Amino acid sequence: MMRAPASDLPVVLEDVSLQAGATAILDRISLTIHPGAPTLLVGPNGSGKTSLLRMCMGLAAPTSGRISWGGRTDPTPTRRGLVFQRPVMLRRTAAANVTYALAQAGAPHSHRTERATALLDRVGLADLAHRPARRLSGGEQQRLALARALARDPELLLLDEPTANLDPAATRAVEDIVLAAAQSGIKIVMASHDLGQVRRLAGEVVFLARGTFCERAPTSDFLDHPSTQEAQAFLRGDLVI
Repeated sequence: MMRAPASDLPVVLEDVSLQAGATAILDRISLTIHPGAPTLLVGPNGSGKTSLLRMCMGLAAPTSGRISWGGRTDPTPTRRGLVFQRPVMLRRTAAANVTYALAQAGAPHSHRTERATALLDRVGLADLAHRPARRLSGGEQQRLALARALARDPELLLLDEPTANLDPAATRAVEDIVLAAAQSGIKIVMASHDLGQVRRLAGEVVFLARGTFCERAPTSDFLDHPSTQEAQAFLRGDLVI
């Protein structure tokens, strides 16, 4: 009998804390990430969004508490990918960056070139396949980073403010890829500081402040009727310290 492939969902964080010396980066967070519409992590700088994404990826281990992926506690990613705010480009062409990601994901050698071409097409970079990745613009590099993450055939895609340094046209190109991925069934968990982006992309919002979990709500509820004082202050544009 064939076994069903292992799933990384749901991701369950139970009373998770992360310390760096005497500093609490995340403090007793309990959160379950289910399949469905995109979840956007929102909060002031230093609230713990990046650390939470790294822990969901399995790149950082909690100081205390427990994380499980599809019921398993082994942090090795099976079908999840992470795109950083400033992705590192390999010193090779755009196509070779994707081919490398496919090799890391265990794709059969005979399928890699064809699959890389399809992934570059998916992110609108087919015409730049042979350009050195480090000579691409910031927006093009971010789309290439998305193609590399999609090479893992993820069911969970973690994004750390992927449009923070991009102009509006490049931001829209990245958002279009993210929305298309979500519509294909990939669960998106994305950190963002851009409330317009939150309204455009999110199905729900998770609001963090000072490393603590403050609020979780459908997007329109959060933006129009936040329930905590911290979220109300953040949405007014006040400093939340």
